[in-house]
Amino acid sequence: MNLHLNQRLPLCVALCLAAFTTSYAQDATDTQSEWTKLFNGEDLTGWHGQPHFDPYKLAELSEEERASKIEEWTADAKSHWSVENGELVNDGHGAYLTTDETYSDYELKLEYRTVAKADSGIYLKGTPQVQIWDTTDEGKFNLGANLGSGALWNNSPGAAGKDPLVLADKPFGEWNTVHVIQVGSRTSVWLNGKQTVDHAIMENYWRRGEPLPASGPIQLQTHGGEIRWRNLAVRPLGTEEANTFLAESHNDGFVSVFDGKTLDGWIGAVDDYEVTEAGTIQCQKGRGGNLLTEKEYSDFSVRLMFRLPARGNNGLAIRAPKQGNPAYAAMTELQVLDNDHPAYAKLDERQYHGSAYGMAAAKRGYLRPVGEWNFQQVTVIGPTIRVELNGNVILDTDVSKIDDYMADSAHPGKTRTSGHFGFAGHSDPVEFKAISIREEK
Repeated sequence: MNLHLNQRLPLCVALCLAAFTTSYAQDATDTQSEWTKLFNGEDLTGWHGQPHFDPYKLAELSEEERASKIEEWTADAKSHWSVENGELVNDGHGAYLTTDETYSDYELKLEYRTVAKADSGIYLKGTPQVQIWDTTDEGKFNLGANLGSGALWNNSPGAAGKDPLVLADKPFGEWNTVHVIQVGSRTSVWLNGKQTVDHAIMENYWRRGEPLPASGPIQLQTHGGEIRWRNLAVRPLGTEEANTFLAESHNDGFVSVFDGKTLDGWIGAVDDYEVTEAGTIQCQKGRGGNLLTEKEYSDFSVRLMFRLPARGNNGLAIRAPKQGNPAYAAMTELQVLDNDHPAYAKLDERQYHGSAYGMAAAKRGYLRPVGEWNFQQVTVIGPTIRVELNGNVILDTDVSKIDDYMADSAHPGKTRTSGHFGFAGHSDPVEFKAISIREEK
């Protein structure tokens, strides 16, 4: 069958720009979405060519330069990709096939079959990669080929997901099945029904200090040997499904601190918060103050969900005393904020969502749209704080090393080694639910 690459280059350019967005574009539907075929078995509608090229640099090019690049790459792909018997075939060379569409939180399934000495992979959100290679090639045993395919090979040495949990490859000539679930940067992979990556953070190859982009394309890598693909399909995950995937993964040891009915176990501004009919804690509009757990914590992790109204503002009190402003008297106040509201356009970078207020700025662009539930986990060990929002690590800092403060305002509470956890309300009806804490030993 002859190959027909999609010729809609202006659309490809626009989608390449969207591929590495800094805003969260997530399907808000809470019901399960349908599977969509990525390959129709006949031609390459929905795909364009793009090699191993830094997408951030691509986005910085002018529109004309980007169009020229994509046209060049797509022409190259035409000479190396073909369709045979409903299978997508690559000869081991040329530009990678790249989806026109981009994806945020999703489930991916596909099958591949390759040959001896081949080395390939699947780029997720335009980032390398779920590794595919010849596990019998002794020349690559020093790189980990003997451990098997299906892992996040470009993760740092020793990091979760770098090596597969099991060797699950089938012999040459047989089809391998791949199943991926990715929420934010959290990635799980199954190869031939065996889990090879368990809820690992996929590192951003292009910018190691940042999470994966909020959205990006899927790419099929070509790298030195024939590979065939079939039955490629994707299913976007709605907000509730994505949050459930995060909340139910590795949740051993977490203990609920909110019964969904009362504020039993909480102290402080209990009259300024309410438990809604939906079983959430909500700061009453026009009210505020600090709602704190009765119990104090030293090293701990907290998991919760929160929902912001437009212009919403609240905070997470970390190792807070019973009295005082958590932003200064506690170890820190972690901002809970509607980052995109015009009222907050000119804040200090250390005032946006997830930031250690006035001390350390969190990465932006990973909040779900206003009115949707977000999942967040905060881990506090000694002087370090790690904030993970919707599967993306947006802050990882050691407050003991910070000596540059917003407005030169000191934070005497940052050295606290224990205290209460809670919410620092600022007159807005921000909601919280599914609050659980694990004490870290």
